[in-house]
Amino acid sequence: MQSRNVNPQRENNLKITETNLTIMMEFVLLGFGDIPQFHWFLFGVFLVIYLIILLGNAIIILITKADATLHTPMYFFLSIFSFLEICYVSVTLPRMLMDFWTQKGSISFLTCATQLFFFFMLGGTECFLLAVMAYDRYVAICNPLHYPLVMNPEVCVQLVVASWISGIPIEIGLTCQIFSLPFCGSNQINHFFCDTPPLLKISCGDIFVNELVVYICALLFATLPFMLILGSYIRIISTIVKLPSETGRAKAFSTCSSHIIVVLLFYGSVTVTYLKPKSNQYEGIDKLLSLVYTVLTPVLNPMIYSLRNKDVRQAMRKFLPKLLTL
Repeated sequence: MQSRNVNPQRENNLKITETNLTIMMEFVLLGFGDIPQFHWFLFGVFLVIYLIILLGNAIIILITKADATLHTPMYFFLSIFSFLEICYVSVTLPRMLMDFWTQKGSISFLTCATQLFFFFMLGGTECFLLAVMAYDRYVAICNPLHYPLVMNPEVCVQLVVASWISGIPIEIGLTCQIFSLPFCGSNQINHFFCDTPPLLKISCGDIFVNELVVYICALLFATLPFMLILGSYIRIISTIVKLPSETGRAKAFSTCSSHIIVVLLFYGSVTVTYLKPKSNQYEGIDKLLSLVYTVLTPVLNPMIYSLRNKDVRQAMRKFLPKLLTL
């Protein structure tokens, strides 16, 4: 009789363990499952957006390489930024499109962790690269005589490499910390990709330290580069207003305006998403804000840089007819 009492207990424990392992091995991305009637419409919309992002940023990369007048540090950084945008959006949008197509949001534990790491890495790189681009404009406008010396090709490459790799150890550590948490409750992530806030919401146990680390990393990767950008533009604006020529002021402002718009779009949505107080009431708004910096900003960037930049427009007029004849 005693052994009969033990076996069911052991069997229940095995079932509980098996359930927890299943949850640990797989998540379900809910995405936009609350509006299933619009699945195919959204699939079409995001597919078109993804193709526009790929095409728009690829054209900028090609014209900055093909046109000799754009072989300057400013356009070198712009081509790298366009490549980064293609990588950044490819971390989330293809997965979203696949979920719309299959109408299944299941994602393995390892795939989810990999997606989050690359999202961290590319997002952090974008923050640093935007700061590098602001520094480039600062040197060009505030120290024009020293610009060729300060922003020589070797320095430009070093700044780009530093932007890509400087945060990788922290991003690996942050990803490992988040995925070492116990996910013993629901395995449903109320988002369209594996992001930090919804992952922390479905973890169990005390996550205060984890949330604190996320805030510190957000401050490090977002606030520090933003302060460098802000400092650069304070110096830039103070220099521009002192220029004697109105034409010179207009030209100086035009070389900075595109970058300022991109910075405001990206940092505004990221700051609200990651640094606002946590609340279950605004989960839908969180997804919409995430769409701003994961989808809207990458699709607008080529338009902003091409429409507001005279040199890029002229290069596109020369390049596009040649491309269409191929």
